[in-house]
Amino acid sequence: MVSEEELLRRWERTVERLFREGVIRSEAVRRAFLKYPRYLFVQKRHWDYAHVDEPLPIPAGQTISAPHMVAIMLELAELRPGMNVLEVGTGSGWNAALIAELVKTDVYTIERIPELVEFARRNLEKAGVENVHVIPGDGTRGFPPKAPYDRIIVTAGAPKVPEPLLEQLNPGGRLIIPVGGYHLWQDLYVVEKTEGGRIKKKRWGGVAFVPLIGEHGWRE
Repeated sequence: MVSEEELLRRWERTVERLFREGVIRSEAVRRAFLKYPRYLFVQKRHWDYAHVDEPLPIPAGQTISAPHMVAIMLELAELRPGMNVLEVGTGSGWNAALIAELVKTDVYTIERIPELVEFARRNLEKAGVENVHVIPGDGTRGFPPKAPYDRIIVTAGAPKVPEPLLEQLNPGGRLIIPVGGYHLWQDLYVVEKTEGGRIKKKRWGGVAFVPLIGEHGWRE
């Protein structure tokens, strides 16, 4: 296994490449990626591959997304300091750490798999992230106690946009979500709620995510 210094150098090269290619477009997202390298959020046996731009395994048969996909979703979300954000699908905790760095306030993230709840909490603590709250539960129901949200980011593929998430979105808010088949290609949508409460959906393009399991998603 290579040293942490080499892991960091590899990660910095990956971030700079994504920035040059225009995948990472904003300086804020670039800084967040540099602050929280992906190797901090995977198991040690996968550290040597953390800089590679592809998904990697995490516990419970799930994956941590490829860096380019995480960057695309964060850029589409247009996160700003002070926003109230809900993430559905904590996974490793990496995306929540990046969100927290961008909004500079508390972030709420829901994970249905107990093993991943603990995995994410350990990773976030190790990385020094103090403003992320990992909540066990069904993310398709949202998290009403802290609603409404300025942004909701869903990191799993749904058969349709869960109605509770639309209800918990602030007027003027934005929801980023993959919608489509189970363990197949989905379409990534940017869903906006107008100040008048109308829902507008814009398709970004094809993606592939693990299924969103829950009452308003896929059933186990």
